[in-house]
Order: sequence, then structure tokens, then C-alpha cells
Amino acid sequence: MKTENAEKPTGTWDPAMSLWARVQRLDGDVIKRIQSQYGQHFPIEVRHYCAQWLEEQPWSQIEEDNPAHEVYAQQVLSHLVKAINIQINEFPNSSESFLQKMVLQEAANKLQALYSTSPLLLVKEIKSCLAQEERFVHQAENPVQNQDTMNDQLQSTEIHKQIVEMIESCREKTQATESFLKQLQNLQESFVIQYQNQVKVNAQIQQVEKQNKELGLLAPGADRILAEGTSNEQYQQVLQNNAQVEKKLRKQKDDLERELLTKAEELLQYRLMLADKHRDTCVSLEELQKMVVDKELIAWKRKQQLSGNGVKFDTQLLDVLQQWCESLAEMIWKNRQQILGVEILRQKLPIDIPTGTPDLVPELNQKITGLLSSLVTSTFIVESQPPQVLKKESRFTATVRLLVGGKLNIHMSPPTVKASIISEHQAKALLKNDAHAKNETSGEILNNNGTMEYHQAKGELSITFRNMSLKKIKRADKKGSEAVTEEKFCVLFQSDFQIGNGELMFQVWTLSLPVVVTVHGNQECNAMATALWDNQFAEPGRTPFAVPDSVPWCQMAELLNGKFQAATGRGLTAENLSYLANKAFGQIKPGEDFSQRPISWSMFNKGAGLKQPVYKEEHLKQPWIDGWVSFIEEHLKQPWIDGSVIGFVTKCSAQEWLLTKPNGTFLLRFSDSETGGITIAWVADDPAKPGERAVWNLAPYGRKDFIIRSLSDRIKDLDALVTLFPNVPKSQAFGKYYTAVSEKHNSVKDGYVPSSLVAKLPDSLANAAPMDFNNPQTPQGSHLGPDSPTYDSNSMALNPNHLQPIEEDMDDAGVFDVTLLTDYNPDDISDISDINIAEFIKTMSQKK
Repeated sequence: MKTENAEKPTGTWDPAMSLWARVQRLDGDVIKRIQSQYGQHFPIEVRHYCAQWLEEQPWSQIEEDNPAHEVYAQQVLSHLVKAINIQINEFPNSSESFLQKMVLQEAANKLQALYSTSPLLLVKEIKSCLAQEERFVHQAENPVQNQDTMNDQLQSTEIHKQIVEMIESCREKTQATESFLKQLQNLQESFVIQYQNQVKVNAQIQQVEKQNKELGLLAPGADRILAEGTSNEQYQQVLQNNAQVEKKLRKQKDDLERELLTKAEELLQYRLMLADKHRDTCVSLEELQKMVVDKELIAWKRKQQLSGNGVKFDTQLLDVLQQWCESLAEMIWKNRQQILGVEILRQKLPIDIPTGTPDLVPELNQKITGLLSSLVTSTFIVESQPPQVLKKESRFTATVRLLVGGKLNIHMSPPTVKASIISEHQAKALLKNDAHAKNETSGEILNNNGTMEYHQAKGELSITFRNMSLKKIKRADKKGSEAVTEEKFCVLFQSDFQIGNGELMFQVWTLSLPVVVTVHGNQECNAMATALWDNQFAEPGRTPFAVPDSVPWCQMAELLNGKFQAATGRGLTAENLSYLANKAFGQIKPGEDFSQRPISWSMFNKGAGLKQPVYKEEHLKQPWIDGWVSFIEEHLKQPWIDGSVIGFVTKCSAQEWLLTKPNGTFLLRFSDSETGGITIAWVADDPAKPGERAVWNLAPYGRKDFIIRSLSDRIKDLDALVTLFPNVPKSQAFGKYYTAVSEKHNSVKDGYVPSSLVAKLPDSLANAAPMDFNNPQTPQGSHLGPDSPTYDSNSMALNPNHLQPIEEDMDDAGVFDVTLLTDYNPDDISDISDINIAEFIKTMSQKK
């Protein structure tokens, strides 16, 4: 469980090191980016102290979106907690390790609390973190990369940095307006208090005036004074006192009115200043939202679409986008509440705005509400797309996610989501805000309703439809020669919910990528071609689901190169692409620039060499390109990545290249006539024409052949093959892929002698290979006579020449691909000391 302590690199990278040790050798900025992906949901301390255990688990075998794998995920959680406890117990009982023990124990408790009810989320989190580390390590260990890719990464990093800075700026502005609003509220409360004091003074003045009236002070007379029993002295005293009180009250009233007027003007200025600040914040929020939603989220959707063609993209970016969107939602909501607070203050204390000064508050309210509405509707996205080739009555899945569901408390009352399939025409009507479009469908999907779930560990509000099935489909009228496999549909997901205690109602919807509906397996080839073309050449903001009828060859080359790069680990060379261009356009003139030559959809879909019209049984239903991709991926991946397989090159070019090299030089190219077949071409003396050399082509090997014996082992068997083109010894190119033969395989068991299959050329061609004293296994290096049996020293296989092959295929050059099978023959065994006679007799007796 101990981790490797790594220092900064002083030389080359050691691939034997653990991933975590290699991470620690990265630059500081990269370390910070890796560190940022860890947190309470998966503490970095666990990653550090349990590095070995984490990297030894078979993560690829656990599907985080498959409910059937939840039991495995639960075991992962249990074993991880045990691994943490083991690490805790390994710490010495010292004050230095006390804090580390506490941190790890808290991490174990938190993991139990977060993932005990949703362990698949833990698997998803760990896989995401490890994948991110692998990407950074790969970039650091392979600094020589495509310049465009490096520029894209640099640009992406700069954009992310800019967004973080913009979020921080908007947050500071929101906090500033919050503070300013409190000042405005305090000022208005002070104004109200003083206004109430002024009302009291007015009331007191009115009371004095009323008292004077009651005493007859406004019209005094001796008779009245005497009648009321008041002396003249008393009358004068009351008159004097009331006069002083009234004077004092009127002065106080004047002072209060002046102060109120000043405060009213100050209040008005505060309101205008706050409106300006809110307008500035709204502008910043709008710019930030355009950056996050209109650019980065759209870019993510584009990358998701290209992933349908096999191009890999950072799935963790969606979590980053959610963080940005949540920050946006939080700030927009706060600003909206502030603006509503300003309106309430205005209603409580109306103050007329000077003529010529715009009243910004109503406009701001409308603006901020529009930003919130746009954010909510734009962040209702398809996280995991349904299959783009959708077979009728077959089960399929999809995941929909609301990126702002947690921040706006929508999860407190989770909304329901409905899925339906619509046509291209209906999708166009939907984007035109047709009121009836949301209720129209082009088929029936079973199990298409569900309630979104809130995953607390990640703060995600989403729903995964796991058992949808297309029961019915209604197709549109055909357009001319358009086939059913060219008709595009999509899955519409829609929901409605409310936020702010019903203050705002939202009806949201989103479309999946285009899907092609099939009813027969033989339609899959053309349906895949439709999806491939749409994914690659769809333009942002297009009308559903418009794509160009033709594209320049350079764009098609990008599609093919990307598909091979993603699926096989190595892209296509210029020679490969030139070969494929010839397949598409026919013979291209030497030196011709064909990069801008258009290739049409019909050329791509219906033939022109890019799709084989007739397949052998084992290749049925596979597109031509996909056939090669899967063939390489299954049987040739490592030699293909190494560059040992040239692949797409014509027989003519291969012959020209080989004739410039010494005898025994060979190369591997894909068969012109058989999809999923590879042939070996080599140069040797021509037995029929002494003094002349020829290039020979071995009958193509296919999938069935490599299931029996690998390509590398077959190359090892053929001594006529000495040097891989241009000048690499075959042992250097393929030796690391040879199958090791154990002693157990060579021993006799139960009275039977083991045998193995070895590739062998006809004697006439085998003897035509050159003498090579550095390779004692060449035909001329053998001291056996022409009728002697030949042995493979590694496999101990007995290959007598008189045995007939069980399988022979011949190509145009007349070269056999011979696979020999030897049966048990006691006469062929020269040493029987290892045979267990007792077991042999027992076995033979049982047979009798």
C-alpha cells in the first residue's frame, strides 16, 4: 500500500512507475489542475495513500451506468474503505502521523456516507480522476504532438482561465450590489423614521393650534376671559407659552423637511447608482453566459457528436461546465432577488425619477429573468446519447441532465421527463416554436417516462432511461432516391417544473443527436454511414438535420484519420490517405493536389471504393472503413501503433518499394479484394528466372486465421521474411509479440504428444530466400536434406513435408497460405522418457 515518492524528472520517463508516481513528476500548474478535480466527493489523500490499490482494480470492467454492476461497485466501496483502514494501521503511533490518521478516517467515513446508496457514482468518480491523470501524464511524456492539438489545448486552458476570472468578477459585483442594497435599505429606513418624526411634529403643531382655538386665543376678549374664570395674567402666560411651543415646533418641522428633502435626493441617487451597478452586473453575467453556454457548452455538444465517430473527448468537462452553470445560476438568482428587493423599496417609498432619466429597474428585471430562463432551458442536455443507429424493438438507453438542478433547488421537487421520437420535419417545427410540435411524434417508445434523481455526492440532477424500446415508427414519404437508411429522426426529451415557490414556470426540452431507425441488420451499414457523415459535417446552429451534399477530400481525410486514431491508437499516413483517395476518385495523377476535390455523400455511402458492396460472410453488415477499424483493433493493434503495418498501400506501390531493398525485405498491406484481410509482400529471387528478383504476395490472412495463430507468430514461422520494410529486423519489430512456449506445453500429458500450427511456404519459394548468416533459420541455413522434416525450435512442432495442408488459399500470384496440422504418431517421437507409461496404459484400457 506504500506509495512511490517521486522527484522532478532528471531524464527519461520510466513506464514501469505507477501512475500516481508519474503524476507527482508533472509541472506545478498541471498538478494544480489535477488537484482541483479532487474534493469532498473523493479526497486526494485517499488517492495518495491508496494509489497502488486504486491502480490495480479492473475499472474498465465495471460500467458505471449499468445497474447490474451496482453489486460490484458496492464491493469496490467496501474494499476501498478496508484499504484505507489498512493504511491507517500502517502509520506509526506518533504525533506526526496523528493528523494523517484523522484525515484518512474522516475520508473513509465520508465515502461511506456519500456512496453507500449510490456506489456506481464512486466508480464513475474514480474512473474520471484516473482518466484525467492519464491524459496529463501522456501529454507530459509525449511532448512531440500535433501542433494544432497543442494550440487547441493552450487555447482551451486560456478560455477556462478567462471564465474563472469572469466568474470571480461577477461574484464580486454581486456582493458589491448586495452591500449597496443594504445601504439603500438602511437609508430608506432612516428616511422613514425621520418622516415619521416630521409627521409627529405636524401633529403637535396642529394640537397647539387646536388648543389655542379652544382657549379663544384667536379672538380674545375680557368678557370671555372673565366668563371662563381665567385671569388676564394667566391668559398672557398661556399665550406666551403656546407661541414659544409653536415657534419651536415649526422650526423643527422646517429642519425635518430640509433633512427629508436631502435624504430623498440621496435615496434617489442611491437607487439610480444601484440600477447602474445592476446593469453593469447584468452585462457581465450576459457575457459570461455567452461564454459558458453559447460557446463552451455548444463546443461540448460538438465534441460529444464527434465522439459518435470514435473521437475521444474529456467527459469530465461536463462536470466543469456544471460548476460554471451553477455559479451563473446562483449569481443570476441573487441579482434577480436584489432587483426585486429594489422594486419593493420603490413601492414602499415612491420617488419620482427626474425627467429625461431612464427608469432601469423594470428593464433590469426583464433582463435578469430572461438570463435565468435562457440558462435553465439551455442546460437541459442529453448527457449520454441514444444509439444513432436505432433498431426497432431493441432496448436502448439515454441519460438527460439539468446542469443547474441542484443550485435552484429544483431537486426538492424532482421533475418528470418524457421521451418521444420525432422526425426531421417535426424537429424543424419545434425550433420554430410551433405550439403543436411538442405533442407530435413519429412513433412509440416504451418506458419513456421517468422522474429525475438527485445524486447528492456529485450534486447532479439527472435521469437515465435504461429500458426504452422503439415499438413503432412512422416514416415520411421518400424524397426521390433517398433510402430509409438516410432518413433521420431524433429523440425529444421534455419536462416542466417551477422554481422560487412557483414564482417562475419552465417548460424545457432538448433533442438527441440524429438517429437512423432500422428494422433489419443488413441496413446497419448504410445507417452507420448516415450517422458518420452527419456527425462529422454538421455545422453549429444548423436547421435539423442539414448537412452538405459534398465536402473537400481534406475534410473526409480528417474524418478517416480521426476514426482510425481514436479506435486503433494510430492515425493514417499520407500514403494511406492517398490510397483511400484513389479508392474514392479512381486513379489520381502523380503530383496532383486532390485535397480540395469534392467527395459527395453518394460516393461515400454507395461505393466508390470506400464501402465494399459485397462482403464475405464473416464481414457481412460492416461498413468498409469500420471493417478495417475493427480488424486492426482486434488483431493488429500493437503492430499498427508501432508502424509495423503499412496497411493501405497498393500492390503496385509495395512492389516498387520492395524491389529497391535486399532480398527478404517484406511489408504488410491490407488486401485490395478482401475487407479484413492482410497480405505479406516480400522480395526474393525468382526460381523460374535465374538472376531475376520478384515480389511475392502471400494469400491474405483474415480474422479466422488470427484466431488460430497471431500475425507475429506467423511472421516468425516464415524464414523467408528477414527484414521489415524499410530496414528493421523482423525480430526487433515483432519479437516482443511472439507467443512464448512454456515447458508445460512441450511435455507429454495423458499419453498424448502436443502439437502446434506453423506457417510454411512452398519449398520452391522458401529456397529462393537469401542466405543470411545472421539468421540461422533461413532455408539455406538448414542442414536438413530435401526430404527431412523441418522443426520449429521454439514450438517443438513436427512438420513433415509429406503431410498435406488442411486449408489452402491461393491469390493471383499463386502463393499458398499453408496451415499444417500434425496428429499424434508414436513413430515420430525420438525420446519417450518423459511419457507417463502408467497413465498411457490406463487411458488406452479405458478406451477399449
